[in-house]
Amino acid sequence: MDDRRFPWLILVPRIEAATELHRIPLEAQQQLLAESSRAASLLLQVTEAEKINLGALGNLVPQLHWHVVARSRDDACWPGPVWGCGEREGYPEAERETLIRTLQEALGHE
Repeated sequence: MDDRRFPWLILVPRIEAATELHRIPLEAQQQLLAESSRAASLLLQVTEAEKINLGALGNLVPQLHWHVVARSRDDACWPGPVWGCGEREGYPEAERETLIRTLQEALGHE
């Protein structure tokens, strides 16, 4: 997610037309949980976050997707939710590319 206030990953199961977690096969649910745990650990490893928030709202985008958001007590929206809080701050290109590369490298070492 392009908001530098919060390191934020979005996981999208590769299941066509999936809209709800409880409507996908149990194996896919378990895979999403395992992948979200891996993403959460990764975000904690490469950021100074204190907490990971998970969310699957799907009100605006019906395709099932899972938000993994790194939070810190000093972030702009703490302790409230990130949705609807303030204005998005996009990453400058170099910072975005560095974060992506760091995440990719960390994934490659697991």
